[in-house]
Amino acid sequence: MELYDAIYNRRIVRDFKDKKVPDEVLERIINAGLQAPTHDHLRNWEFVILQENGDKEKALQFISNGVKPQLEILKQILVNGTAQQRMYADAMPKQYSMLYNASHIILPFFKTNSGVMHPSSVSSLNPLSSIWCVIENIFLAATAENLACSMRIPVGDEGLNVAKVVGAPEDYLLPCYIGLGYPADDKVVVEQVRYTAKQKMHFGKW
Repeated sequence: MELYDAIYNRRIVRDFKDKKVPDEVLERIINAGLQAPTHDHLRNWEFVILQENGDKEKALQFISNGVKPQLEILKQILVNGTAQQRMYADAMPKQYSMLYNASHIILPFFKTNSGVMHPSSVSSLNPLSSIWCVIENIFLAATAENLACSMRIPVGDEGLNVAKVVGAPEDYLLPCYIGLGYPADDKVVVEQVRYTAKQKMHFGKW
């Protein structure tokens, strides 16, 4: 798949086939993640890969506590809502299944420093910004392989609890979970809010 095709076809998918992603494809996708720019050239990123159901259950056990309050809010506001609200209406009930049913769960960890959680300047966020470049590379590589990804950002202490379950060092943080797999034929296609470059470009001044 050409680069621009991957960019324009990259989507969050929350419905997967019961089909395993081959190890060599998984490795190619992680290698693509490792090509992301990094502020320190050390690429202090590690990936915990979960494919056995028991391992998935242990890592996902903390999700429900973060989802229940959000679902109650959604019930009150999602009546003929906007595109964003309709997306949440599909996404929130699937926060567990969209990861558990994926072929693999990728847990990307990055080595942190004291400035990430309490930044004194934008540069303090370099470790955080670089891991998100890694994550985007993973999404694009998965798309190029005709695969798809789901994603959840941990809420509250959820990420810290997952890190303990999988034995991650204390100085490594989990920015998100990634579900990787073959998209289901009947996957939900969420409406996109479209913009063009001309609408967003400002030459010389805003």
